[in-house]
Amino acid sequence: MTRLDLDFIRAQFPAFEEPSLQNWSFFENAGGSYACSQVIEHLTRYYRQTKLQPYHPFPASERAGQEMDHALAKLAAYLNVGEDEIDLGPSTSQNTYVLAQAFKAILQPGDEIIVTNQDHEANSGSWRRLSESGIIIREWQIDPQTGYLDLKDLDRLLGDKTRLVTFPHCSNIIAQVNPVAEITRRAHAVGARVVVDGVSYAGHGFPDVTALEADIYLFSLYKTFGPHQGLMVVRKETRDALANQGHFFNAGLVHKRLTPAGPDHAQIAASGGIADYFDAVHAHHFKDQPDRAKRGHQIHDLFQAQEKALMMPLLEYIRGRNDIRLLGPDTAADRAPTISMVVKGDGRAAAEKLSKHGIMAAGGHFYSYRLFQGMNLDPEAGALRVSFVHYTSPNDIEKLLKALDATL
Repeated sequence: MTRLDLDFIRAQFPAFEEPSLQNWSFFENAGGSYACSQVIEHLTRYYRQTKLQPYHPFPASERAGQEMDHALAKLAAYLNVGEDEIDLGPSTSQNTYVLAQAFKAILQPGDEIIVTNQDHEANSGSWRRLSESGIIIREWQIDPQTGYLDLKDLDRLLGDKTRLVTFPHCSNIIAQVNPVAEITRRAHAVGARVVVDGVSYAGHGFPDVTALEADIYLFSLYKTFGPHQGLMVVRKETRDALANQGHFFNAGLVHKRLTPAGPDHAQIAASGGIADYFDAVHAHHFKDQPDRAKRGHQIHDLFQAQEKALMMPLLEYIRGRNDIRLLGPDTAADRAPTISMVVKGDGRAAAEKLSKHGIMAAGGHFYSYRLFQGMNLDPEAGALRVSFVHYTSPNDIEKLLKALDATL
């Protein structure tokens, strides 16, 4: 199996050469990753050469539009969906709000939406507010001890009035990877659509959205080495069924229907740098593969193998402490590398102590307030969370373990 070349990877991220970040180890990747140089270069070039309205008939404007179009096409290819099936907006939270309004217009009083209390509030609150319009919200509740979602509980909620099932690919606290394709099949069996929050998953390798069979898949590009944008995949059949949220005269334009305001042209163009980074990673580690979707599978597995190897010593360390409660699976095989711990005191105070040892981490409820309530934990105290991705080094993990020993 191909092993990740960590030196090559870290050379793609200017943050690792930034003087102000030296002697710090970054463990808040779940809140936002470092940006790769390809993204930064795209953004800089756009602001220098084409910072104007795109798609007008003069060269700079034409180039601006082309950069945006190319970015969407490259990202779509890595996600194995059509270019006309993705949109970018300011954030996943705002994209979800727009989607909720688009569904609201086609749902009827008495229709049912299933939400979870495992979600980040972004993929919960907007759907729950639709109850004000007579739509019935049913909650798929976590196990209060483990925080896991049980498929048997979902089966009891699904019915002939279920129109939508919303759930996370993995929780930003529990980090257990949910069986998206199986959940989707069960929802589709009763005629419901699914919305998957992939924010906490996509930074560990882009998913093949077609293989997952999801109707809508959302995640944040600023957590996948890119600019501050939220990406949503809306499959064509679902997009065509949703109510237009853009200007009435743009209803027939694919990338305008779910974009109420003007897009951030520069950041959309810059997002193509993520695909360029993936191209560089693939070219360095594998034989040539012209199909970006297939490249994506190989990169996904490469990243995850590295992350699982990094997780093992940290999980072993936590298992050896009786004063730390790990939230989520205690084996690397079953989870993403977002490690949340309930510690003495509150999570933020623990993160502050770690910062004195050169560890960038965070504490709190991380917008998963309902999850903490569902596990009978205090959301205000929250948890200490350390999260990492493929560019994290074994030395960073070793430094973290020493810092935990010294502070907890």
